[in-house]
Amino acid sequence: MPDVEIYTDGACRGNPGPGGWGALLIAGATRKELCGAEAKTTNNRMELTAAIEALAALKRRCAVTLHTDSKYVLEGITEWLPAWKARGWRTASKGPVKNQDLWEKLDALAQEHDIDWRWVRGHAGTPGNEHVDRLANQAIDRLLKGG
Repeated sequence: MPDVEIYTDGACRGNPGPGGWGALLIAGATRKELCGAEAKTTNNRMELTAAIEALAALKRRCAVTLHTDSKYVLEGITEWLPAWKARGWRTASKGPVKNQDLWEKLDALAQEHDIDWRWVRGHAGTPGNEHVDRLANQAIDRLLKGG
């Protein structure tokens, strides 16, 4: 099973506002960059989208180390998700789970791989994290310039 290291990040200018996401996939000497943007979104949606798009890009089952600076993504996928599903996509306070559509996609993709989810402090000099932050912000810049 191939080993893949993934870095993901989301960014938003305003919350909601224009947002972008970036992902970097590294397998041996091969590197693949992904990014995109949406006109009106939230930071959490962009963080989730980055992880979803990165995992969706994998062509076969992989052993993945996924680095995210989003505690929302990390804690959601590793701690909160089973309880949300058991409660019919309700939070502990009985409200609907925000971003359920994206959580369902991420959950399905996560089942296809062996993932070690890791939190990394954002804007702390970790090269992969800094790189995907730039990708996310460049995607927002392109969106705002109409390109």
